Amino acid sequence: MFCKDSKVLDTIILNPDNTFFKKFDSLTPGLYSFKHEPEYQYVYFDKNDSLMVRINSQDFDESIIFCGRGDEKNNFLMELFLKNEHDRSSMFSVFDEDVPKFDKVIDSAFASKKKFYDEKKAAIEWNDDFDQYAKAMLDFFHYSKKELYPVVHQMRSGSDVEKELPKNFYDYRKTIDFNKKEFTNFSPFVRYLSNMMNNLSANENWTDFSEVDKAFLTSSKKLQIADSIFKNEKIKNTVLDNIAFTYLLEDQNIVNNKKFLDKYHSLSTDKNQHNEIKKIGDAIQMLKENNPLPNANLVDETNKVVSVKSLITKKTVIFFWTKNLESHFVAAHKRVMDLEQKHPDYEFISICVDENQDKWQSLLKNYKFSGIREYRVENFDDVKDHWVVNKIHRTMIINADGTINNAFVSLFDATFESHLK
Repeated sequence: MFCKDSKVLDTIILNPDNTFFKKFDSLTPGLYSFKHEPEYQYVYFDKNDSLMVRINSQDFDESIIFCGRGDEKNNFLMELFLKNEHDRSSMFSVFDEDVPKFDKVIDSAFASKKKFYDEKKAAIEWNDDFDQYAKAMLDFFHYSKKELYPVVHQMRSGSDVEKELPKNFYDYRKTIDFNKKEFTNFSPFVRYLSNMMNNLSANENWTDFSEVDKAFLTSSKKLQIADSIFKNEKIKNTVLDNIAFTYLLEDQNIVNNKKFLDKYHSLSTDKNQHNEIKKIGDAIQMLKENNPLPNANLVDETNKVVSVKSLITKKTVIFFWTKNLESHFVAAHKRVMDLEQKHPDYEFISICVDENQDKWQSLLKNYKFSGIREYRVENFDDVKDHWVVNKIHRTMIINADGTINNAFVSLFDATFESHLK
């Protein structure tokens, strides 16, 4: 799909040999996106640009090459994205560090990418409109780490580092224009906003409430914060939609859901998205405790398609990973190998959400994790729709009869093992 501001301009069908060609004679200058679910990327067109984009759908991000007039700035954007992805893949353990070590690591990574940005900006001499996206991709990735740190650190260690943070730790927030319409659907900005909202709402102290009520209160607080911060209607709706989607994944309490959605509907003016939120909510209801796990097809290492239902013969833990987050892939497998020793009554099934058989097998051969049953998705959209997989840290615990014990947990929660007892 070829899109502008989240609106689909054209859908390009692959030829039988898995190739495609599409020519656009005239495009308004600005930022566009092209998608091959679940992956997507950006392309920027200036006046008088004449660009060709080459993509291998089986190796999406790493294969993209721009050539022609205007290629340099777009190849820069692609390089910066890949640098961020490499950084993200190696960041997993950094959130465990104390404040000084964490700051040192992320500041060093930022300085390296800032130098890369400065050099390319001087050499290519791109315009101010493009620069706002290039700078945002650089900055918001860095800011997101700082918003994530207190939340992830406490989740893993149980230690609250918020009081140890320097007074200027969040000073960058003062420089952000939260109502910049150009960023409404720009993923580095939207992802940052989600991380910031999580961090702001995590500061509340609801120790006397149940976990279900905490989820409701936290997400309701996020709605209030969004309503107070964002004046741009489109940006506010985007943030409200993300909050609602995340909440529905966390809280399956029918009474709380109604109260929350009533509040969401009173603040959001995007009526079309209300239907999408309802669709997601209905899918999540199918994943409630004691419901049968909706079936999905997986692929084994011999390239044979198997039904997930055929794999469950005892109590089972299902976890997910992607080649794009290799540090998480390694950490998750090491965590599961430890859990296997402690909980031999459980089967552990690993599911890669990438559809490329060769790359999946190659990565597995590099590490050789033993005792874990390895599969990949046959069709990511099918798994995403039936199991509502939107976070790679998601884990599901399934009973021996194929019913759901808990479909919304994480291997890395401090209390995860309590769910296995």
